Amino acid sequence: MCRDCSCGQPAPEPVTVPAANPVTASLTAPRQLPLHTALLQRNDAQAAALRQRFEAAGVTAVNLLSSPGSGKTALLEALARRLDPSRFAIIVGDLATDNDARRLQAAGVPAVQVTTGQACHLEAPMVADGLHRLSHQGISLEQLELLVIENVGNLVCPGAYDLGESLRVVLLSTTEGEDKPLKYAPIFHGADLVLITKSDLAEVVGFDRPAAHAAIARVAPHARVLETSARSGEGLDALIAALGLPALAAR
Repeated sequence: MCRDCSCGQPAPEPVTVPAANPVTASLTAPRQLPLHTALLQRNDAQAAALRQRFEAAGVTAVNLLSSPGSGKTALLEALARRLDPSRFAIIVGDLATDNDARRLQAAGVPAVQVTTGQACHLEAPMVADGLHRLSHQGISLEQLELLVIENVGNLVCPGAYDLGESLRVVLLSTTEGEDKPLKYAPIFHGADLVLITKSDLAEVVGFDRPAAHAAIARVAPHARVLETSARSGEGLDALIAALGLPALAAR
C-alpha cells in the first residue's frame, strides 16, 4: 500500500454539497463533487529541478522500471562489467533492505539505497536524497555520464511519478509471460525503451516472442525494443548504444 497514491485504499467518500437556494433544495437532489487533489504537483516541480540538474551536468538519467524479479539488478551488474565505473552510478529504490545496493557496490559501481518503507515507488525528493548520499561518497553529477534510478519493483504506481529522467526504460522478463504489456499498459506506454530480459530462458519457459513484440507495439508503438540477457551478454552492447553512451569505456 502506498502512503501517497493510496493504492489499495477504499475510495474516499464524495463530498455532498446542498443546493444554495432553500426553495430549490427540496426539488434538487444533493450534488456530489469529487475531491481532486494535485498529489503529483510537488513531485513534478522537484522532478523539473532534477531534470535541469541532469541536463546541466550532461548526465543521462535512466528511470528503470519493472515488476519484482524481472532482472533489473542483474542487468545492472552485467552493465557494470562493461562500463567505466567512474562514469556510472546507481540509486536503488526498495521497500526494505539494502541488498541490491550492496550487490551493485560489489560489482564495482557507486550505488546508494533509498528505502521507501510503505511507498511502492520512488519520488523526486527521494532521488534528490540519493544524489546527496552519492555526493557524500565523493560522486558528483558532473563526473558521471550515466545515472540509473532503479525504481521499486512495481508496474503500477512508479509510472505516475516523474523523476526528472531523460529516458524511461521498462523491463519485461521472458519468465513473466508475453501478455504483461497488455495487463499493465500505462507503464509500458510511457516507456522510451522496453527491454525483454532473460532472453536466454525464452525457449525453456515457452516465451512467445512474436506475441510479446506485438503486445509491446500495441501499447507502446513509439518505444524501441531490445532483447537482453545478463547471463549471456546478449543485447548489452546494443543497450549501451541505445543509452547514448558510446564514450563509456568497455572493461
